[in-house]
Amino acid sequence: MQAEIVKNTVVTLNYTVRDPDGNIIDDGEQPLVYLHGGYDGIFPVLEELLQGKKEGEQFEVKLQPEDAFGEYDEELVLIEDAGLFPENIEVGMSFERVTDDGEEELIYRITEIADGKVVVDGNHPLAGTALVFDLTVASVRAASAEEISHGHVHGAGGHHH
Repeated sequence: MQAEIVKNTVVTLNYTVRDPDGNIIDDGEQPLVYLHGGYDGIFPVLEELLQGKKEGEQFEVKLQPEDAFGEYDEELVLIEDAGLFPENIEVGMSFERVTDDGEEELIYRITEIADGKVVVDGNHPLAGTALVFDLTVASVRAASAEEISHGHVHGAGGHHH
């Protein structure tokens, strides 16, 4: 009998992710291993679609930006004085910035440096992009009590900090 994806199963997915134009975003070189059942291991919409699927099943799913990395937010693009940054900065570098209320850390990427100003963008690089997942359920197993209490997978493929 094929194992079915239900709460507290450990699921291994073989996958690739493309943008709507067919460009590969993630070639899925490493399979995705996660604990199923609302532990924030994967996008909630994907998790819902996987519920009840069986080992060996293949399917394609398209996630809209709001179900993936969010819509692009113009307000997260800031122009700062270059004097606030170390001298060796370059476009493409990332850094964390804690929000004014001290609650959330956003990752900002430097997108432009010109005339003593630095443009930084706090959007995820894939914000505003729909994602097309090709998924194959490679394996499903019951999670151990320890995995369930910790809320993540242990062993091979697990424990990414």
